[in-house]
Amino acid sequence: MKYFYRSFGFLVILLFSCLEIAAQSSNSAVAQNGQLSIEGTKLLNEQGEPVQLKGMSLFWSQWQPQYYNSISIDILKADWNVTVVRAAMGIEHGGYLENPEIEKEKIFNVIDAAIANGIYVIVDWHDHNAEEHTAEAKKFFAEVAKKYGDYPNLIYETYNEPLDVSWDEVLKPYHEEIIAEIRKFDTDNIIVCGMPNWSQDVEEAAKNPIKKQNIAYGLHFYAGTHQEGLMHKAEEAINAGLPIFVTEFGTTEADGDGKVYKEETQEWMRFMDTHNLSWCNWSIADKDEASAALLPGTLPSGLKEHKNISESGLFIKSILRTSSKKN
Repeated sequence: MKYFYRSFGFLVILLFSCLEIAAQSSNSAVAQNGQLSIEGTKLLNEQGEPVQLKGMSLFWSQWQPQYYNSISIDILKADWNVTVVRAAMGIEHGGYLENPEIEKEKIFNVIDAAIANGIYVIVDWHDHNAEEHTAEAKKFFAEVAKKYGDYPNLIYETYNEPLDVSWDEVLKPYHEEIIAEIRKFDTDNIIVCGMPNWSQDVEEAAKNPIKKQNIAYGLHFYAGTHQEGLMHKAEEAINAGLPIFVTEFGTTEADGDGKVYKEETQEWMRFMDTHNLSWCNWSIADKDEASAALLPGTLPSGLKEHKNISESGLFIKSILRTSSKKN
């Protein structure tokens, strides 16, 4: 009888756990918004209503692998109230080019956790020289699209931050090759394309956009370095009809360190809210630098503890939690 009661108790706990997960999933970003699309400059949900995703980017996968798991993603969704996470798969410097199976597994772990939590996930080819790795990018994105393309959670970022290369001659042809590969298996999820000069020169794509559906363009900024000048460029591109997604921004200077520029970040927040731009903050990492959201030595389970979160992390977490209350 003791065994029976223990088993019955376990089943009751399991049932309530399943009901709790189901309740969370029904109230999740993906349950509410479903399949995303782009019309004009706007990101729309399945009902055709504008949607603004807000969340966190993980750090280079080969250097901060400890957060590429369900523990981190569960807490980011439940406690930080993110609606999107970005899995930044490092390509060079010991990343995917050298260890493809190891890096893929990390990305798949994050995708699986995002799907389980009902949030969106950006699969980021985190590279500065992707035009030199086109074959590898095509193979990777084809595999991801084939495996996960039926889920509305997926967003593809085909090139994190190109350097000073031509949009017309280098980047646009590169993106078109990767897009064609993704679309063999996934016909409708959003694809974000990186722009010249660390994803800042969005005006170049505004002059010569990619003529495909559900394509957005990446804009990156660091509040201590990029202010009115970059905002002006972004606004000009938006006014010209370019859909923009801020897949990475920092509260610091462009090197990721220094002070936390709260006032300047708030200016950018107002700009992004005005134009309904979705965003991910850089980054979930415990690196000893100001842009890292966590303090050195923080374990994945420690993401929910105030004492483990940096000044930048607390600032962005507060914005995320306040935003969720308004939505």
